[in-house]
Amino acid sequence: METKLRKGILPFAIVTFIYFIVGFLTTVNEQLQAPLKFTFLAEAGNLKNTFTTLISFFFFLGYLLNGTLASKWVNSFGYKNTILRGLLFMVSGLLMYLCSSWFGYQYPKLAFHFGNAALPYGFIIFIIGSYLMGTAAAVIQVVVNPYVASYELPGTQPVQRLNITTAINSIGTTSAPFFVTVVMFSGISIANIEIKQLLFPLMVLIACVVMVTLITSKLHLPDIANTRAAAGEKLERSIWSFRHFALGVTAIFFYVGTEVAIGANINLHAFELMDSGHPMTFFGRTDIIIGGVDLGIHALLSTLYWGGFLVGRAVSSFFSNISARTQLTVTTILAAILAIIAMITQNLWFLVAIGLLHSTMWSCIFSLSIKGLNKYTSKASGVFISAVFGGAVFTLVQGGLADILGSWRWTWCLTVGCELLMLSYALFGSRIREKDIVN
Repeated sequence: METKLRKGILPFAIVTFIYFIVGFLTTVNEQLQAPLKFTFLAEAGNLKNTFTTLISFFFFLGYLLNGTLASKWVNSFGYKNTILRGLLFMVSGLLMYLCSSWFGYQYPKLAFHFGNAALPYGFIIFIIGSYLMGTAAAVIQVVVNPYVASYELPGTQPVQRLNITTAINSIGTTSAPFFVTVVMFSGISIANIEIKQLLFPLMVLIACVVMVTLITSKLHLPDIANTRAAAGEKLERSIWSFRHFALGVTAIFFYVGTEVAIGANINLHAFELMDSGHPMTFFGRTDIIIGGVDLGIHALLSTLYWGGFLVGRAVSSFFSNISARTQLTVTTILAAILAIIAMITQNLWFLVAIGLLHSTMWSCIFSLSIKGLNKYTSKASGVFISAVFGGAVFTLVQGGLADILGSWRWTWCLTVGCELLMLSYALFGSRIREKDIVN
């Protein structure tokens, strides 16, 4: 029995570890926004914030354009081969990051010009890499979400397994800001960062992902019955005909929009407050010095925001008696209140606290959306993942609003709107019609 349990845990652990890598590199991509704003976009004029958020926009564009493609791959090639394809996209994206850094270092003056604004070629190469990284993340998540939700691990429920896996993912997102600050840029002041400092860390990351890809190709990942259509089988219904799923896709669009916007833009708001003479403090300090290196409050804000995901998911993995609907209702109400307080007080620590509340929303919305879909599950996962494009839309819209308003302060109204829409899904949209349960 013990040997059987150990064999059962191994595939779950493999998929979860790969999801850790996705979380880590997703946040690395976001955290590079501020450094690249100073290195690549020094001559971007009044479009700096808009151009900077293109990094997140193109990352999540990969989700929009390739989520449904990944679900087709799952149906045609199975879960393991699809996740391997995702890892190859990840290697390609990292190689583009490497090319961007080299090109930016060797040819810093080559750029497209828009009036008084300059957009360097090296930056354009980077956002292409960001698109490939987003595609990798989309493909892998199309595998991970239904696999974990449907995988029969003794003593667990779907929302618990999703919370366990996303908690491990959160370890990656939590450690990434300090990886960017300490490893990639050695704690140097953001104004003095040079793009060549990315070269060696990126080569190490490429080597690590290649190694993980090779190891995964040799391991056994069993398929899961009744979660995807059989080869050649035609599904009778459109996936959009399931009301609770269609509304769940809308909810996840707004959820990822506000989740990513806070994680990606909170440090940009912190820099704005610093420039205006109102820097954020931590226990009365405006610096975070470890080993003689000033890590900066901006890195701490992002780290603690994503750290809230880790804590929240770890704790909620024990909530076997609290329904996903109840969890989503409570967390969205509290998150909206915190966002309003943050805007009124201009205290970004209230935004950081939202990370704790956002931690369970993905698992709640996903499990409510795919409930009762059975053989439609893998196709639903691909469509669902495409809605992660909300992370691109809201990050870019918020950056544009910050340029128009001249401040990030009131742009967090977007967060309040997103929370209220998710609340409506929890209360009304997630209820399943009898005809939407597939036997």
